Amino acid sequence: MTLNDIRALIIDMDGVLWEGDRPMPGLVEFFETLRARDIRFVLATNNASNTPDQYVAKLARMGVSVDREQVIGSGLAAALYLKQHAPAGSKVFPIGEDGVCQALLENGFRLAELYEKDADYVVCGLDRTLSWDKLATATLNLRAGAKFIGTNPDTSLPTEHGLTHGNGAVLAALQAATGIEPIIVGKPEPIMYQLAMERLQVPPEQTVALGDRLDTDILGAVRAGIRSILVLSGISTREHLADVDYAPTWVMEDIREVIEAVR
Repeated sequence: MTLNDIRALIIDMDGVLWEGDRPMPGLVEFFETLRARDIRFVLATNNASNTPDQYVAKLARMGVSVDREQVIGSGLAAALYLKQHAPAGSKVFPIGEDGVCQALLENGFRLAELYEKDADYVVCGLDRTLSWDKLATATLNLRAGAKFIGTNPDTSLPTEHGLTHGNGAVLAALQAATGIEPIIVGKPEPIMYQLAMERLQVPPEQTVALGDRLDTDILGAVRAGIRSILVLSGISTREHLADVDYAPTWVMEDIREVIEAVR
């Protein structure tokens, strides 16, 4: 199998490039092959908690060098989406960690404090310091007319303690409290892929998404109108393919098989 017409990849990270802090076999060779073939790439993840610089540092520890412009987390994607649609300097109440708050500040937004009720937008991402006060402030602003942005809809989150609630569960709580449905920026909605393609400057027909989850990475690619590779090194299995009415263009075991296909 060869993928000779690919000029760009949009690559998920967890389950594709690493598992926790363990790099997947072939990681360094994978990036060396992309550069040798002059295949552009953007790393795109639904994780909203980390900044691009934190991902750059993580990959550096694994022996891979990337630029921060080659990384888009869903927190940054939310800020970039707002930059395209919101007036400059709009006020945002964030629920989230560095990956959300830093991205909003770097893109010119003002952040509302607890119990300020004049935010133009509420942006909600994974926040491990989530509190009653943050939920109350978000609810008050949404009820006052703020627009609702969710970084990603993932309802579950794997942790060292087991499977716990993800950002989608918090979005559901706020939607129940306000009756307002959020605009989702992360996968499987196409917005993050569209932002990645703007950076890549490669036609969609020569761009391929690479991920390990059918319900986010692959469905997002389908909605964005691009081809996709499902690797079986993460969440989804071959058996899961029978449960969905869409499919990846290719199924491969891991990035080592991708290396062979793009050579």
